Amino acid sequence: MRKIILFAAAALALAPVSARADGAPRGTGDLGIVIERAQGSVQVVETTGRTSLGRVTGLGDLSHATAVFSRDGRYAYVFGRDGGLTKVDLLRVKIEKRIIQSGNSIGGAMSQDGRLIAVANYTPGGVKVFDSRTLDPVADIPATAKADGTRSKVVGLADLPGQKFVFTLYDTGEIWVADLADPAKPAIIKFKDVGKLPYDALVTPDGRHYIAGLFGEDGLALLDLWAPEMKVRRILPNYGQGAEKLPVYKMPHLRGWAKAGDKVFLPAIGRHEVLAVDARTYEDVGRIPVHGQPVFAMARPDGRHVWVNFAHPLYDTLQVIDTVTMKVVHTFQPGRAVLHMEFTPKGEHVWVSLRDEDRVDIFDTASFRKIGSIPADKPSGILFAARANRIGL
Repeated sequence: MRKIILFAAAALALAPVSARADGAPRGTGDLGIVIERAQGSVQVVETTGRTSLGRVTGLGDLSHATAVFSRDGRYAYVFGRDGGLTKVDLLRVKIEKRIIQSGNSIGGAMSQDGRLIAVANYTPGGVKVFDSRTLDPVADIPATAKADGTRSKVVGLADLPGQKFVFTLYDTGEIWVADLADPAKPAIIKFKDVGKLPYDALVTPDGRHYIAGLFGEDGLALLDLWAPEMKVRRILPNYGQGAEKLPVYKMPHLRGWAKAGDKVFLPAIGRHEVLAVDARTYEDVGRIPVHGQPVFAMARPDGRHVWVNFAHPLYDTLQVIDTVTMKVVHTFQPGRAVLHMEFTPKGEHVWVSLRDEDRVDIFDTASFRKIGSIPADKPSGILFAARANRIGL
């Protein structure tokens, strides 16, 4: 009898903590969050029924917030601009734990095994690493000091296979690769003089290439992480403002670049174009005229279409590019201030945040028909838990 009682207790302890409205347990594969930047909250949403499950408040300054997810999809780790790191339980729709780990942060990444959370900081400049279960600190990697004694801002932080992270140092023009196999003794490889003011970066989906945009000059910096002797080389020397300096209303987000087949599609800085680049050689193979200055150019998961949104004042519009013909095949105006897009894991739907309309709209990606809408308070980022299983997100 005692064994039966112990078995029942163990089963109860392992049971899911959240259930659907009909009382059945639920998984996490269709969950996600919508960041409500104005009031420091997130909505927990589910993509199967296209509904909101509730709102979590008290997350601080979310004016430039993003998030990563635990490998089981249960927790979202939200990085706030006030240095806050908040662990949100998506099943219980509540804050599990919140810490203030710096004065100003700009995003983060989850290690390959899901045990470590790394945060990129502006103030003080550097990377801090935490245990994903407890949010206890496990490593502190200060950035290079500038002439005035303060440390460089860190941007473009991304995860790599093998318990590694890669990031750029904005003020000192460096790229660092940090090996956290032993968090007590991080092993750092530093690449100096990669270019002026590397402002953001991405890792390709296979984890091979790390590409940093340069705010202070034209071109990009590329690091081949599979090369026997890693080194940074310059690519796309004419990528940037070029000889004719144009006003830039908003810098493109490099995490919004799109790899589709043998091409990479990326926003042209300050220009009404999307660039098509050969994914093997990183040479320019075409330019696609678009409605305005692109901010995100995001590929549908199958790679056939790339969806593009735009900077102010033309940010009421979305365009869809066919990656085979390299032409715009659909243009529409869903509403004011389109800030972000997120595809469902297999790409049948796309969720679009409309900040000045106070809502998130949902579209069928085959017909472009609007199929749903969720009220939200000044929504910005939309992030789904399926990101947990992808490198660089």
